[in-house]
Amino acid sequence: MNKKLIALAVASACVAPAAMAQTANPVTLYGRIYAMFESVEAKGGATPVTRRERVADQSSYLGVRGKEDLGGGLNAIFQLETGFKPDQNDTTFAARNSGVGLEGAWGSIIMGRWDTPMKTTMGAIDVYGDNTIGGYTGVTMDQTNFDRRDQNVVQYWSPSFAGIAIRLMGTANEARTATTNPRDYGGSITYTRGPLYLAYSYEEHKDPSATVTKEDGNALGGTFKIGPVKLGAMYNEFKKGGGRSKEKAYMGNIVWSIGKNDIMYQYMKSTDGATNPNAEPDCKSNSIGWQYNFTKRTFFLAQYVKVDNNDFASCNFGSNRLTAAAGQDPQGVAVGIRHVF
Repeated sequence: MNKKLIALAVASACVAPAAMAQTANPVTLYGRIYAMFESVEAKGGATPVTRRERVADQSSYLGVRGKEDLGGGLNAIFQLETGFKPDQNDTTFAARNSGVGLEGAWGSIIMGRWDTPMKTTMGAIDVYGDNTIGGYTGVTMDQTNFDRRDQNVVQYWSPSFAGIAIRLMGTANEARTATTNPRDYGGSITYTRGPLYLAYSYEEHKDPSATVTKEDGNALGGTFKIGPVKLGAMYNEFKKGGGRSKEKAYMGNIVWSIGKNDIMYQYMKSTDGATNPNAEPDCKSNSIGWQYNFTKRTFFLAQYVKVDNNDFASCNFGSNRLTAAAGQDPQGVAVGIRHVF
Protein backbone atom coordinates (compact mmCIF):
# COMPACT_ATOMS: atom_id res chain seq x y z
CA MET A 1 0.00 0.00 0.00
CA ASN A 2 2.82 2.40 0.94
CA LYS A 3 4.52 1.74 -2.42
CA LYS A 4 1.31 2.57 -4.28
CA LEU A 5 0.88 5.81 -2.36
CA ILE A 6 4.47 6.83 -3.01
CA ALA A 7 4.11 6.07 -6.74
CA LEU A 8 0.91 8.09 -6.91
CA ALA A 9 2.55 11.05 -5.16
CA VAL A 10 5.52 10.97 -7.55
CA ALA A 11 3.23 10.81 -10.58
CA SER A 12 1.16 13.73 -9.28
CA ALA A 13 4.28 15.80 -8.72
CA CYS A 14 5.34 15.18 -12.34
CA VAL A 15 1.93 15.84 -13.92
CA ALA A 16 1.03 18.98 -11.96
CA PRO A 17 3.86 21.22 -13.26
CA ALA A 18 3.12 20.11 -16.84
CA ALA A 19 -0.55 20.94 -16.42
CA MET A 20 0.29 24.34 -14.93
CA ALA A 21 2.68 25.09 -17.80
CA GLN A 22 0.01 24.15 -20.33
CA THR A 23 -2.49 26.48 -18.63
CA ALA A 24 -0.02 29.35 -18.61
CA ASN A 25 0.91 28.82 -22.28
CA PRO A 26 -2.23 27.42 -23.92
CA VAL A 27 -2.29 25.63 -27.27
CA THR A 28 -5.35 26.37 -29.43
CA LEU A 29 -7.00 23.88 -31.76
CA TYR A 30 -8.89 25.57 -34.61
CA GLY A 31 -10.17 24.84 -38.09
CA ARG A 32 -12.65 25.32 -40.90
CA ILE A 33 -14.90 22.95 -42.85
CA TYR A 34 -16.10 24.49 -46.10
CA ALA A 35 -17.64 22.66 -49.06
CA MET A 36 -19.78 23.67 -52.05
CA PHE A 37 -22.03 21.72 -54.40
CA GLU A 38 -21.32 23.08 -57.89
CA SER A 39 -22.82 22.77 -61.35
CA VAL A 40 -20.25 24.08 -63.84
CA GLU A 41 -19.39 24.20 -67.54
CA ALA A 42 -17.29 26.13 -70.07
CA LYS A 43 -18.94 27.29 -73.27
CA GLY A 44 -17.29 28.17 -76.57
CA GLY A 45 -14.27 26.82 -78.39
CA ALA A 46 -13.94 23.69 -80.48
CA THR A 47 -14.57 21.35 -77.54
CA PRO A 48 -16.78 22.97 -74.88
CA VAL A 49 -16.55 21.58 -71.34
CA THR A 50 -19.88 19.86 -70.75
CA ARG A 51 -21.84 20.65 -67.62
CA ARG A 52 -21.00 18.52 -64.61
CA GLU A 53 -21.84 18.48 -60.91
CA ARG A 54 -19.24 18.20 -58.18
CA VAL A 55 -18.76 18.49 -54.43
CA ALA A 56 -15.79 20.83 -54.02
CA ASP A 57 -13.68 21.61 -50.97
CA GLN A 58 -13.01 25.31 -50.29
CA SER A 59 -9.73 25.19 -48.37
CA SER A 60 -10.92 23.32 -45.29
CA TYR A 61 -8.19 23.05 -42.66
CA LEU A 62 -7.23 21.96 -39.16
CA GLY A 63 -4.56 23.70 -37.12
CA VAL A 64 -2.89 24.15 -33.76
CA ARG A 65 -1.18 27.32 -32.59
CA GLY A 66 0.29 28.55 -29.36
CA LYS A 67 2.86 30.67 -27.60
CA GLU A 68 5.18 30.46 -24.64
CA ASP A 69 6.10 33.39 -22.40
CA LEU A 70 9.89 33.63 -22.42
CA GLY A 71 9.98 36.59 -20.04
CA GLY A 72 10.88 40.21 -20.63
CA GLY A 73 7.95 40.70 -23.00
CA LEU A 74 9.25 38.03 -25.40
CA ASN A 75 7.12 35.09 -26.60
CA ALA A 76 7.88 31.99 -28.63
CA ILE A 77 5.11 31.40 -31.19
CA PHE A 78 4.25 28.45 -33.41
CA GLN A 79 1.55 27.25 -35.76
CA LEU A 80 0.94 24.03 -37.69
CA GLU A 81 -1.91 24.07 -40.20
CA THR A 82 -2.93 21.23 -42.48
CA GLY A 83 -5.54 21.21 -45.20
CA PHE A 84 -8.05 18.43 -45.65
CA LYS A 85 -10.89 17.80 -48.06
CA PRO A 86 -14.23 16.74 -46.60
CA ASP A 87 -15.12 15.18 -49.97
CA GLN A 88 -11.92 13.12 -50.52
CA ASN A 89 -8.58 12.23 -48.89
CA ASP A 90 -5.72 13.29 -51.16
CA THR A 91 -4.24 16.22 -49.21
CA THR A 92 -0.67 16.74 -47.97
CA PHE A 93 -0.04 17.11 -44.24
CA ALA A 94 0.83 20.61 -42.94
CA ALA A 95 0.82 22.22 -46.40
CA ARG A 96 -0.84 25.41 -45.09
CA ASN A 97 0.51 28.25 -42.92
CA SER A 98 3.00 26.64 -40.55
CA GLY A 99 6.04 28.06 -38.78
CA VAL A 100 7.86 29.00 -35.60
CA GLY A 101 9.16 32.35 -34.40
CA LEU A 102 9.39 35.08 -31.79
CA GLU A 103 7.16 38.06 -30.96
CA GLY A 104 7.53 41.10 -28.77
CA ALA A 105 6.62 44.76 -28.60
CA TRP A 106 8.73 45.24 -31.77
CA GLY A 107 6.58 42.82 -33.80
CA SER A 108 6.95 39.20 -34.90
CA ILE A 109 9.44 37.14 -36.91
CA ILE A 110 8.39 33.73 -38.19
CA MET A 111 10.08 31.07 -40.33
CA GLY A 112 8.42 28.28 -42.25
CA ARG A 113 5.66 28.23 -44.88
CA TRP A 114 3.28 31.20 -45.00
CA ASP A 115 0.98 33.31 -47.18
CA THR A 116 2.89 36.18 -48.76
CA PRO A 117 2.07 39.75 -47.67
CA MET A 118 0.43 40.34 -51.06
CA LYS A 119 -1.90 37.37 -50.66
CA THR A 120 -2.75 38.29 -47.07
CA THR A 121 -3.56 41.95 -47.75
CA MET A 122 -5.34 41.59 -51.11
CA GLY A 123 -7.29 38.47 -50.18
CA ALA A 124 -9.01 40.52 -47.48
CA ILE A 125 -10.73 42.56 -50.23
CA ASP A 126 -12.29 39.56 -52.03
CA VAL A 127 -15.93 39.19 -50.92
CA TYR A 128 -15.52 35.40 -51.12
CA GLY A 129 -12.34 35.33 -49.01
CA ASP A 130 -10.06 33.83 -51.69
CA ASN A 131 -12.41 30.83 -52.02
CA THR A 132 -15.21 29.48 -54.25
CA ILE A 133 -15.57 29.62 -58.03
CA GLY A 134 -16.11 33.39 -57.74
CA GLY A 135 -12.83 33.99 -55.88
CA TYR A 136 -10.52 36.78 -57.02
CA THR A 137 -7.70 34.56 -58.36
CA GLY A 138 -9.81 33.47 -61.32
CA VAL A 139 -9.09 36.81 -63.03
CA THR A 140 -6.81 38.97 -60.84
CA MET A 141 -3.48 38.24 -59.08
CA ASP A 142 -2.04 36.86 -62.34
CA GLN A 143 -4.45 33.95 -61.82
CA THR A 144 -2.88 32.61 -58.58
CA ASN A 145 0.76 33.32 -59.57
CA PHE A 146 0.86 36.27 -57.14
CA ASP A 147 -1.48 34.65 -54.60
CA ARG A 148 1.20 32.46 -53.01
CA ARG A 149 1.97 30.53 -49.87
CA ASP A 150 5.76 30.48 -50.02
CA GLN A 151 7.94 27.78 -48.51
CA ASN A 152 11.35 28.35 -46.87
CA VAL A 153 10.23 31.86 -45.99
CA VAL A 154 11.12 34.37 -43.28
CA GLN A 155 8.55 37.07 -42.50
CA TYR A 156 8.47 40.14 -40.25
CA TRP A 157 5.15 41.55 -39.04
CA SER A 158 5.15 44.94 -37.35
CA PRO A 159 2.73 45.94 -34.62
CA SER A 160 0.04 48.45 -35.57
CA PHE A 161 1.01 52.11 -35.15
CA ALA A 162 -2.03 54.40 -35.41
CA GLY A 163 -3.64 51.83 -37.70
CA ILE A 164 -0.55 51.32 -39.90
CA ALA A 165 1.06 47.87 -40.12
CA ILE A 166 3.90 46.48 -42.26
CA ARG A 167 4.77 42.96 -43.41
CA LEU A 168 8.06 41.96 -45.07
CA MET A 169 9.11 38.58 -46.46
CA GLY A 170 11.93 36.81 -48.26
CA THR A 171 12.53 33.20 -49.25
CA ALA A 172 15.79 31.25 -48.98
CA ASN A 173 17.43 30.39 -52.33
CA GLU A 174 17.63 26.66 -51.58
CA ALA A 175 17.11 25.72 -55.23
CA ARG A 176 20.09 27.76 -56.50
CA THR A 177 22.08 26.28 -59.38
CA ALA A 178 25.09 27.41 -61.41
CA THR A 179 22.80 29.42 -63.70
CA THR A 180 19.69 30.28 -61.65
CA ASN A 181 19.04 31.78 -58.23
CA PRO A 182 15.29 31.46 -57.56
CA ARG A 183 13.90 33.45 -54.63
CA ASP A 184 10.97 35.71 -53.73
CA TYR A 185 10.81 39.07 -51.96
CA GLY A 186 7.85 41.16 -50.96
CA GLY A 187 6.15 43.47 -48.53
CA SER A 188 2.94 45.27 -47.72
CA ILE A 189 1.64 48.25 -45.80
CA THR A 190 -1.92 48.51 -44.53
CA TYR A 191 -4.02 51.16 -42.84
CA THR A 192 -7.00 50.05 -40.78
CA ARG A 193 -9.12 52.55 -38.91
CA GLY A 194 -12.85 52.18 -38.23
CA PRO A 195 -14.74 51.45 -41.47
CA LEU A 196 -11.68 52.02 -43.69
CA TYR A 197 -9.09 49.46 -44.85
CA LEU A 198 -6.33 50.39 -47.33
CA ALA A 199 -3.49 48.19 -48.55
CA TYR A 200 -0.51 48.29 -50.91
CA SER A 201 1.79 45.35 -51.62
CA TYR A 202 4.78 44.55 -53.81
CA GLU A 203 6.19 41.14 -54.73
CA GLU A 204 9.15 40.05 -56.87
CA HIS A 205 10.04 36.58 -58.15
CA LYS A 206 13.61 35.97 -59.33
CA ASP A 207 14.23 33.11 -61.81
CA PRO A 208 10.66 31.77 -61.47
CA SER A 209 10.95 29.66 -64.65
CA ALA A 210 13.30 28.69 -67.44
CA THR A 211 11.91 31.44 -69.68
CA VAL A 212 11.28 34.24 -67.14
CA THR A 213 14.25 35.58 -65.17
CA LYS A 214 12.24 38.11 -63.19
CA GLU A 215 8.63 39.07 -62.61
CA ASP A 216 7.14 41.57 -60.22
CA GLY A 217 3.73 42.77 -59.20
CA ASN A 218 2.09 45.74 -57.51
CA ALA A 219 -1.33 45.64 -55.89
CA LEU A 220 -3.40 48.43 -54.38
CA GLY A 221 -6.85 48.21 -52.86
CA GLY A 222 -9.16 48.68 -49.95
CA THR A 223 -12.64 48.51 -48.48
CA PHE A 224 -14.97 51.06 -46.91
CA LYS A 225 -18.14 50.39 -44.95
CA ILE A 226 -21.06 52.82 -44.95
CA GLY A 227 -23.85 51.60 -42.70
CA PRO A 228 -25.07 48.26 -44.08
CA VAL A 229 -23.04 48.61 -47.31
CA LYS A 230 -19.38 47.61 -47.76
CA LEU A 231 -17.52 48.70 -50.91
CA GLY A 232 -14.24 47.20 -52.16
CA ALA A 233 -11.82 47.86 -55.00
CA MET A 234 -8.42 46.56 -56.14
CA TYR A 235 -5.91 47.18 -58.92
CA ASN A 236 -3.01 44.87 -59.93
CA GLU A 237 -0.23 45.19 -62.47
CA PHE A 238 2.41 42.59 -63.33
CA LYS A 239 5.62 42.78 -65.40
CA LYS A 240 7.44 39.70 -66.72
CA GLY A 241 9.86 41.01 -69.35
CA GLY A 242 10.67 39.08 -72.50
CA GLY A 243 8.77 41.55 -74.65
CA ARG A 244 5.52 41.04 -72.76
CA SER A 245 3.21 43.98 -72.18
CA LYS A 246 2.25 44.90 -68.62
CA GLU A 247 -0.69 42.83 -67.38
CA LYS A 248 -3.39 44.85 -65.61
CA ALA A 249 -6.30 43.62 -63.51
CA TYR A 250 -9.18 45.35 -61.72
CA MET A 251 -11.79 44.34 -59.19
CA GLY A 252 -14.79 46.09 -57.66
CA ASN A 253 -17.36 44.66 -55.27
CA ILE A 254 -20.22 45.49 -52.95
CA VAL A 255 -21.78 43.72 -49.97
CA TRP A 256 -25.19 44.82 -48.70
CA SER A 257 -26.06 43.39 -45.28
CA ILE A 258 -29.74 43.00 -44.33
CA GLY A 259 -30.10 41.33 -40.97
CA LYS A 260 -28.39 37.95 -41.28
CA ASN A 261 -28.29 38.22 -45.09
CA ASP A 262 -25.38 39.46 -47.21
CA ILE A 263 -26.08 40.24 -50.88
CA MET A 264 -22.81 40.35 -52.85
CA TYR A 265 -21.72 41.39 -56.32
CA GLN A 266 -18.14 41.22 -57.63
CA TYR A 267 -16.76 42.34 -60.99
CA MET A 268 -13.24 41.57 -62.24
CA LYS A 269 -11.34 42.32 -65.43
CA SER A 270 -7.84 41.50 -66.72
CA THR A 271 -6.09 42.73 -69.86
CA ASP A 272 -2.75 42.44 -71.69
CA GLY A 273 0.37 40.52 -70.71
CA ALA A 274 1.29 38.98 -74.12
CA THR A 275 4.29 39.33 -76.43
CA ASN A 276 2.10 39.89 -79.49
CA PRO A 277 0.17 43.20 -79.41
CA ASN A 278 -2.37 41.70 -81.82
CA ALA A 279 -3.10 38.79 -79.48
CA GLU A 280 -3.56 40.46 -76.11
CA PRO A 281 -5.77 38.52 -73.66
CA ASP A 282 -8.88 40.23 -72.29
CA CYS A 283 -11.32 38.70 -69.82
CA LYS A 284 -13.93 39.63 -67.26
CA SER A 285 -15.95 37.94 -64.55
CA ASN A 286 -19.30 38.73 -62.95
CA SER A 287 -20.55 37.00 -59.82
CA ILE A 288 -23.62 37.37 -57.64
CA GLY A 289 -23.84 35.80 -54.20
CA TRP A 290 -26.23 35.45 -51.28
CA GLN A 291 -24.82 34.56 -47.88
CA TYR A 292 -27.01 33.71 -44.88
CA ASN A 293 -25.15 33.99 -41.57
CA PHE A 294 -26.66 31.55 -39.11
CA THR A 295 -24.04 32.59 -36.53
CA LYS A 296 -20.60 34.22 -36.60
CA ARG A 297 -19.12 30.75 -37.22
CA THR A 298 -21.56 29.21 -39.71
CA PHE A 299 -22.97 30.50 -42.99
CA PHE A 300 -24.74 29.26 -46.13
CA LEU A 301 -23.59 30.64 -49.50
CA ALA A 302 -25.22 30.53 -52.93
CA GLN A 303 -23.58 32.10 -55.98
CA TYR A 304 -23.67 32.42 -59.76
CA VAL A 305 -20.42 33.09 -61.67
CA LYS A 306 -19.80 33.81 -65.36
CA VAL A 307 -16.37 34.34 -66.92
CA ASP A 308 -15.98 35.82 -70.43
CA ASN A 309 -12.68 35.36 -72.33
CA ASN A 310 -11.61 36.70 -75.70
CA ASP A 311 -9.83 34.28 -78.06
CA PHE A 312 -6.47 34.73 -76.26
CA ALA A 313 -7.56 34.75 -72.60
CA SER A 314 -7.94 31.80 -70.25
CA CYS A 315 -9.40 33.31 -67.07
CA ASN A 316 -11.20 30.78 -64.93
CA PHE A 317 -12.87 30.09 -61.60
CA GLY A 318 -11.21 31.24 -58.40
CA SER A 319 -10.97 27.72 -56.97
CA ASN A 320 -11.40 24.25 -58.46
CA ARG A 321 -10.67 25.60 -61.90
CA LEU A 322 -11.98 23.89 -65.03
CA THR A 323 -9.59 22.46 -67.63
CA ALA A 324 -10.64 24.90 -70.31
CA ALA A 325 -8.83 26.24 -73.38
CA ALA A 326 -8.22 29.89 -74.22
CA GLY A 327 -11.38 31.51 -75.51
CA GLN A 328 -13.76 29.30 -73.53
CA ASP A 329 -16.12 30.83 -70.96
CA PRO A 330 -16.50 29.02 -67.60
CA GLN A 331 -19.76 29.55 -65.75
CA GLY A 332 -21.57 27.87 -62.91
CA VAL A 333 -23.77 27.94 -59.85
CA ALA A 334 -22.73 26.78 -56.38
CA VAL A 335 -24.24 26.35 -52.94
CA GLY A 336 -22.47 25.37 -49.75
CA ILE A 337 -21.84 25.69 -46.05
CA ARG A 338 -18.87 26.96 -44.07
CA HIS A 339 -18.26 26.33 -40.37
CA VAL A 340 -15.25 27.52 -38.38
CA PHE A 341 -14.21 26.35 -34.94
